[in-house]
Amino acid sequence: MGRASRLAGRGGGGVIGGRVTLLVDPDALAHLARGRRSVLVSGTNGKTTTTRFLAAALATAGPTATNSGGANLPFGLVAALSSAPPGGLAALEVDEAYLGPVAAAVQPEVVCLLNLSRDQLDRINEVRLLAGRWRQALEAVAPAPADARGPTVVANADDPMVVWAASGADRVVWVGAGLSWRLDATGCPRCEGRIQFTDTDWSCGDCGLARPEPQVTVDEVALTDQAGRRHPFTLSLPGQCNRSNAAVAATAASLLGVDEAQALAAMEPVADVTGRYGVVRVGGVPARLLLSKNPAGWMEIFDFLRPPPSPVVVAINARIADGRDPSWLWDVPFERLAGRQVVATGERCRDLAVRLRYAEVDHVMVEDPVAAVAEARRFGDASQPVDVVANYTSFQGLRRAAADA
Repeated sequence: MGRASRLAGRGGGGVIGGRVTLLVDPDALAHLARGRRSVLVSGTNGKTTTTRFLAAALATAGPTATNSGGANLPFGLVAALSSAPPGGLAALEVDEAYLGPVAAAVQPEVVCLLNLSRDQLDRINEVRLLAGRWRQALEAVAPAPADARGPTVVANADDPMVVWAASGADRVVWVGAGLSWRLDATGCPRCEGRIQFTDTDWSCGDCGLARPEPQVTVDEVALTDQAGRRHPFTLSLPGQCNRSNAAVAATAASLLGVDEAQALAAMEPVADVTGRYGVVRVGGVPARLLLSKNPAGWMEIFDFLRPPPSPVVVAINARIADGRDPSWLWDVPFERLAGRQVVATGERCRDLAVRLRYAEVDHVMVEDPVAAVAEARRFGDASQPVDVVANYTSFQGLRRAAADA
């Protein structure tokens, strides 16, 4: 079935088997998860990378099932578990809207909660409601038989939405993972008061909800674990956000018996996550592909881009997988792209071009993404790959274009 899907051009074939299996057996996910020690990873941004890191760490302890392609709905999880031997470990990325039913089926030992922010506005348009669903899900998960308690949650102490949601769990390990985008966390999820942020802290003046003291921290050099031990580490992937993802993954792995130092060492060689950060040839032009699909993701991407005057291609679609509503573009501080030539492309390149005009950023509009990459090369150093930032379906289109070249 997967081969037929690929030949028909309908996708990579990684989930069609899961769809069929769930039609035959609606409880297939629970059946396949039985006997496994599982970790679920969810959040608006970073879940694919964190899951990739976690799978690399757990693999040092034994066979590990994972949905490495990022198919994070129930049928994708079924497909991933179906292709792995019974038992063993599992590192599973889960769409944030499906965490509740997936956790109920899988009965994980650990749940990692990274962050919550606006994304796919036509599907998930109220972050606080989603945080409430997470909280209810964690309260409802049946206790693990071994200790009569629910899963341990590894949660980002810097995101008020995550903190409130995770507080419904029996056990929480707080990680100081950072929060670069705060505009979706200014309203208190507990009392609807106002969250006040400082450089290192946050709290609600009305109900007292406040940042918990992290038990695990990460900086530009090392991770400090729950026992206070520092573990220096380096990654092949760029950015502080990926160091934070690694810290969450290492903490989760440690709860399943993998030492943090061993886990971090296993993550270091990871240089490509389903095509992200990798350099490919698009229409004969070397291009570095970066994925960003919402304002929070863009706040991290700005730190990855080569400095001005290097050009950048920005590709925007608005299909179902992206969210039909591209108004989130107005929340991204594109003014930070000043001093470079931007090439706006994709199906919604006109929406992007209007936003860039108001940001007073020099830009041109080329509707075809492959032609846009060629156009950007005219403005930059031909010896350097062109930076291309794309949202989900435009990113996948560029990957296909590179593979077909």
